[in-house]
Amino acid sequence: MSEPGLATASLRRRLGLRVLALLAVLLVLLGFTVDLVLGANLRSDLRQRLVDRAEIAQTLVDQGRSDEEVVSAVTGDTVQARLETADGDEVGQIADPPAAPAPGQGPRPGPGVPAPTPGAVLDTGDAYVLRAELSDGSQLTLVADQGPITDAVTQLRWILLLGSAVTLLLAAALVNVAVGSGLRPLGRMTALARSITSGDRGRRLRPDRPHTELGSTAAAFDDMLDELEGAERTARRAEAGMRDLLGDAAHELRTPLAAVQASVETVLRSDPPRDRREELLAGAVRELQRSARLVGDLLDVARLDSGDAPALHRRTSDLLDLARRSADRVGGPVAVTGDPVPADVDPDRVGQVLDNLLRNAVRAAGPAGAVRVQVGRVGEEAQVDVTDDGPGVPADQRERVFDRLVRLDAARGRDGGAGLGLPIARALARAHGGEVSCEPAARGAHFRVRLPVTPLTG
Repeated sequence: MSEPGLATASLRRRLGLRVLALLAVLLVLLGFTVDLVLGANLRSDLRQRLVDRAEIAQTLVDQGRSDEEVVSAVTGDTVQARLETADGDEVGQIADPPAAPAPGQGPRPGPGVPAPTPGAVLDTGDAYVLRAELSDGSQLTLVADQGPITDAVTQLRWILLLGSAVTLLLAAALVNVAVGSGLRPLGRMTALARSITSGDRGRRLRPDRPHTELGSTAAAFDDMLDELEGAERTARRAEAGMRDLLGDAAHELRTPLAAVQASVETVLRSDPPRDRREELLAGAVRELQRSARLVGDLLDVARLDSGDAPALHRRTSDLLDLARRSADRVGGPVAVTGDPVPADVDPDRVGQVLDNLLRNAVRAAGPAGAVRVQVGRVGEEAQVDVTDDGPGVPADQRERVFDRLVRLDAARGRDGGAGLGLPIARALARAHGGEVSCEPAARGAHFRVRLPVTPLTG
C-alpha cells in the first residue's frame, strides 16, 4: 500500500488565508465586545441619569422650590419630565408618551408617611421611564429617549464594519509580503536542491538557528544530503569494487585455465611418457582445484552481499582436530598445538575459516618461514591463534584486510588470491556468534578466531 502524496497547495496562500481568517474572527469578536459593552454602559448611564434627576427633584421639593422650577431642573439631555401635583394639576409635558404607568396610579403618601424613594426604571424598548412619588405628595414621571443611544451604537457598528474591511484589505497586502519574507528560506532550500541536482554536491544550508522550525527542517535537509552523498560514495566504491572483483576474478581464473589448457594440449598433441603425462594431468587438477576455490569464494561473497546468512549444520566438533585437518589440506610449514576444545559449530564452515587463514599465513611466511596454530579455551570462548613469521600486517591495515578485494603488497604474487578469504572467514565466524580479528604481533601476522564453546556438563 503506497503512502498518500504530500499536499502541495500554495503555502503562501494557505498561510495568508489562515492569518486573514484569524484576523477577521478577532475583529468580529472585538466589534461584538465593543458594541455590547458600549451599549450596556450608555443604557446604564441613561438609567442612572433618571435616578439622579428624581433625587434632584426630591431635593428641590424639600427646599420649597416651585413646581415649575422642579420640572425645569430635571428636564433636558433627552430627559422629559411631567409633575402631577397633589391637587391634580400637571406641570410639564411629555411628547409621544411611552407605555408607562398612568398618572395617579400607586399609593399617595398621607400625613406622617415618609417620602418614598424614586421607583424602579421601566424599559419600554424605545425609552426608559421612571415614576416617583415626592415628599409633597406629587408624582414625577421622567422619560429618557433611547433613540440617541441606538443611533450612536448603529453608527459605531458601521464604523467598526468599515474599519474591519479596510483593516482586512491592508492586512491582506501586508501578510502577503510578510509571508513571502518568512518563506524565503524555503526558496533557498529549493534553489540548493536544484543546484545539487545539477551536480553541485558539496553545498549545504547550514542554518544559524537549528532549533527553530525552519532551522530544524534545514538541518534535517543537510543531514539527508550528507547521507545521500555518503550512500553515493558507498555505491561508487561498491561499483568500483565489483569492477575490481570481476577483473581480479577474470585474471585469477585465466591463469589456472591457461595452465590446464596447456597441460591438456601437451598430452593430446605429443603423447608424452606416462610419468610426464601424469605430472601434466596432476598440475591440471591442481589448477582446476584452485579455480574451484576462487569460484566458491565468489559465490560466498555474492550470498553474503545479498544479505543471506550462510546455512550452518552444527554439531559438536573438536576445534583442535579441525585445525589439524586444515593444516593437512593446506600443507606447508604449519605446526598445530593446543588442547581439545569441543564447540557446537558447522565443521565444514569452520574448516573453511581455518583454510583461508592458513593459506594466507603460508603465502606470507614463504617456503623458509613457519606458521603456528594454537588452540585453546578462554572462559566461554574457544580461541584459535594463527601466527606466521612473514612481513606482518601494519597497524593501520588490521581492519582493512577484512574488506573485500584488499591484498597487501607483500601478499601479491601468482597465488596471492583475490582478497576474498579474510572477509569470508570473518563473515562465517560471525555467523557462528564469534569473530576473526588481526591482533598486534612483534613479528609477522597474528590472526585470532573466537568461537563460543559447548557448555560443559557434569
